[in-house]
Amino acid sequence: NHHPCAQHGIMSGETLAFFLLAVACNVAAQVRYSIPEEMSKGSVVGNVAEDLGIDLKRLRSGRARIIAGDSGPYVELNTDKGTLAVSERIDRELLCKQTSPCSFSFEILLENPIQLYEVTVEIVDVNDHAPTFPKDDIDIEIMETALPGVRFLLDSAYDPDVGLNTIQSYSLKPTDNFVLEHELRSDGNEHIEMILQSPVDREKTEEMSLILTAADGGKPSKTGVMKINIKVLDANDNAPIFKTKVYRASVSENAPKGTPVATVHASDADKGVNGDVTYGFRHVPEGVFLINEKSGDVTVIGNFDFEKTNKYEIKIEAKDHGGYTDSCVLIVDIIDVNDNSPSISLTSFTNPISEDAPIGTTVAVINIKDLDSGQNGQVSCSISKNTPFIIKSSLKNYYTLLTEETLDRELLSEYNITIIATDEGSPALSSNKTIHLRVSDVNDNPPAFERTSYTATLVENNSPGVSIFTVRASDTDCCQNSRVSYLLEETEVNGAASSSLVSINAETGVIYAARSFDYEQLRDFKINVRAQDGGSPPLSGNATVHVLVLDQNDNGPQILYPIQSGGSLVAEMVPRAADVGYLVTKVVAVDVDSGQNAWLSYKLQKATDRALFEVGAQNGEIRTVRQVTDKDPVKQKLTVVVEDNGQPSRSATVNVNVAVADSFPEVLSEFTDFTHEKEKNENLTFYLVLALAAVSFLFICCLVVIISVKIYRWRQSRLFCQSNLPVIPYYPPHYADTGRTGTLQQMYNYEVCMTTDSRKSDCKFSRPSSQGVLIMDPKETLRWLQKEKDLLEDLDVSEEVRTYFLYSSYL
Repeated sequence: NHHPCAQHGIMSGETLAFFLLAVACNVAAQVRYSIPEEMSKGSVVGNVAEDLGIDLKRLRSGRARIIAGDSGPYVELNTDKGTLAVSERIDRELLCKQTSPCSFSFEILLENPIQLYEVTVEIVDVNDHAPTFPKDDIDIEIMETALPGVRFLLDSAYDPDVGLNTIQSYSLKPTDNFVLEHELRSDGNEHIEMILQSPVDREKTEEMSLILTAADGGKPSKTGVMKINIKVLDANDNAPIFKTKVYRASVSENAPKGTPVATVHASDADKGVNGDVTYGFRHVPEGVFLINEKSGDVTVIGNFDFEKTNKYEIKIEAKDHGGYTDSCVLIVDIIDVNDNSPSISLTSFTNPISEDAPIGTTVAVINIKDLDSGQNGQVSCSISKNTPFIIKSSLKNYYTLLTEETLDRELLSEYNITIIATDEGSPALSSNKTIHLRVSDVNDNPPAFERTSYTATLVENNSPGVSIFTVRASDTDCCQNSRVSYLLEETEVNGAASSSLVSINAETGVIYAARSFDYEQLRDFKINVRAQDGGSPPLSGNATVHVLVLDQNDNGPQILYPIQSGGSLVAEMVPRAADVGYLVTKVVAVDVDSGQNAWLSYKLQKATDRALFEVGAQNGEIRTVRQVTDKDPVKQKLTVVVEDNGQPSRSATVNVNVAVADSFPEVLSEFTDFTHEKEKNENLTFYLVLALAAVSFLFICCLVVIISVKIYRWRQSRLFCQSNLPVIPYYPPHYADTGRTGTLQQMYNYEVCMTTDSRKSDCKFSRPSSQGVLIMDPKETLRWLQKEKDLLEDLDVSEEVRTYFLYSSYL
């Protein structure tokens, strides 16, 4: 059936105006449920679909939901099952307080058509609260003189539950002195009173504790309690009473002022002001004792003398504020005490004592006295422990202090010896005296260096007198015995006395250089130093100082190869077909310094053509950096600088002549230029004659070589070696090169042929494995060719053969 209100299309969560309109349209049915409070979340309240006769499909199609209003979402609707379930914990006391019965209502809304169903849920009270009092405990005061019938109003308890679950009764325990009266008045309020039924006595019971209990009617019943603290106030109805009538005490005759003697005490059963007791003397010698009127403490305020008075009897009275009194007697006995300490005096004392004193040497004689008599005057004497001394009794009241162990001033140079004298009194008295004993030194320790061996360094070329090192020696003796002087022991170093090398300051131990040192001549040496003390006889100790001479860069590089000669022509041959990297020659140099001062580097300073050659920075090898061309001049002059790695560095320069040519005539055409550079101070005519002679002999040599190369090839080396040109193999000593670094490689064999004339060499050949070097003197070349020609003529060979042999030999 179509309902008039369906056209409004009411949806979940719409405003209150639409809800009121829906309610006005249709309220189909009502249902009421009753549940206890405190049900857990999810508990089923009831099957609302079954109770209202609603089909489950209708619940789902009608989008059934709860309209809670102001009641809050306490329940939720399960449309799948049609049940209502608790959605949150329901507290009846929070929901309705004391109102009964307690319930809340809500509507279930269905759409299409709109229908409203009213549901009421009643919350049944559960006894979930116990009675509570406003305070957990209260305090009540009552006079011990109060009469029976006195009333005290008490607060009632509160229980938020209703019905039988609220408070039903009150009870009070114990009921020895009080009873409880409970009345429910017409206005609904409870009136509770506590009534005194028997008197109280503070002296018997000063405080009482009662328990007021409130119980509700739940099953099981719950209760609440309140503690009632009752304090009984005092009345002055008792007199002071001493615990005993006679008190005894004893005081030493030397008791200081303020010494406690005894404490008297009188008790009063009353409380507070009524129980306050004051004390006082009735008869007592003046200026001897004093009593505290509040506490009853008796103290000393004067001096006692046992020989005059050995006992005092004192009467003491106690009084309260009500005028009640009591009295007692205090008997004080004066005790004779050991009040004199022993006195210590030195009759003889030897100070200082030598450290070599034998065991048993007397150090001091001590006299001890005690003014007391009898047992109090008997004295025993001792000294402090952990000392090499002992004390012995010699005569009556005299003691002797002796050495018990050997003394060592270096271990302990002085002692504080405490002499302790104790009498045999009770309690025993003692006195002490400390004597300060010094131990005099004996020269029994030699000087000792910090180490037996030292190492010092000194840079060569030093100035004479410079400080090299300082040695230190200590002597554990004292005074003159510990005064150390330093001596240099005479030893021989490389045939020279050590004193010629160094000197030492006898007072400070500073070692000075006596001369300048050269690392290349003397690299290290050792000296012996002796330390001697000032004792008698003196003692000494020794130490060795190892002096290392450090190198300086004081030597420049020396050129080993090529050898520079003033009158001969030295040239390195480079063929024009040489490849890039062709090894021309190698500059060999050494430096007599050491370390980095001897590390050599090579560089090309100047050259005829800098683009053609380069020199290895580490190995000194001169190589071509490009292909040789026909345009390159035959004559090439290179200047190589060899520099070490010292600071500052030193260097040497060598000139290298290089001939770029494929044949000897080509070299010879430029030869005069080389000769002019080497011998520029010679007569120009000499060079011209030399050049003409060289050209003349060139023709003869060619003929000789052509002939001899075919016939006498086997005699070439022999004839060469038997000539006046000796062959000398040369290897620079201690030099090897791997990987083209360092100095000369051993694979290069240098042969040098020289005449007796040191100014002009006959012929010099340097033959590495991959290069040719031509070094010649023109006169000696012609002379050698002439000898070869004469030899061929003696063999009676043809002209063509002689020419061929001579040419081949020359090449």
